[in-house]
Amino acid sequence: MAKAPFPIIPELTGIAIAYRNRKLIGDQVLPRVTPVSKEEFKYFKYDLSLGFTVPDTKVGRKGELNEVEFPSTDETASTSDHGLKVTIPQKDIDNAPPGIDPRGKSVEFIMDLVALDREIRVANMIFNPATYPDNNKMTLAGASQFSDPNSDPIRIINDALDACITRPNKMCAGRLGFSALARHPKIVSACLRNPGQSGIARREEIAALFELDEVIVGESFLNINRPGQAASLARVWGKHIALLYLNPMAEPKLGVTFGMTVPYGTPIAAAKYDEKIGLRGGERVWAGESVCELVTCPDVAYFLQDVAA
Repeated sequence: MAKAPFPIIPELTGIAIAYRNRKLIGDQVLPRVTPVSKEEFKYFKYDLSLGFTVPDTKVGRKGELNEVEFPSTDETASTSDHGLKVTIPQKDIDNAPPGIDPRGKSVEFIMDLVALDREIRVANMIFNPATYPDNNKMTLAGASQFSDPNSDPIRIINDALDACITRPNKMCAGRLGFSALARHPKIVSACLRNPGQSGIARREEIAALFELDEVIVGESFLNINRPGQAASLARVWGKHIALLYLNPMAEPKLGVTFGMTVPYGTPIAAAKYDEKIGLRGGERVWAGESVCELVTCPDVAYFLQDVAA
């Protein structure tokens, strides 16, 4: 990465790299891979249907073998920069309590907002029907929704898992969609081995029921009003469920997986003194990261829209 024309502070950069909001799930559903060394990079996009087209494998005694190609196309993408800055008057720095670094706290605040913005981008990809092939999505309504006790979530989810070329190993659900699933009488009965009239199934039990590695639940909120208006909070993750195959070993040009996040370098943080801030000057602190979120193989995922009323 080229040298920046501003002072990158190692201590602040360390905070930016280490800081993670544990309530956000973007890094779980589109995992980060090894950082690339340039903003523009190449990756494989897979069409798994080609992998099931069987060529003639018979070879004559002196004949040549038929040549095949891996079912992927070489695509080009580039990372985008995401960052924010704050202004800290010098008197705030001078009067900070012992052990409190206003610059470090500012970096944490910035990275929390950068991460929430990323969460929104990821949710808009994962919970977007256009992301998935026509045969890998279903919209539930009325009596088929999991909020209806007469619906059949076990059959619906199992059929969705079986419909994928590679069986998904993760479930990603919005909180309200997951709550409807976890309280459903048939799920409670199957997980808790009771008549299903009361109780709630845990994530681990639902994962075991459907032979999944993990159930991931999105909890975060965002303010949908503009700055200056009264806050109006909405959930980032809607009442939907996505079943995803995520390969922990995948890289941009290696391994089939639903999707990934490609970072360019590591997050950075910097600070610069500005004499024009207040009476005594101050510091402008900024932080951010460069990433690209990708869906590389939608065939290994299934989307259930509106699972709850």
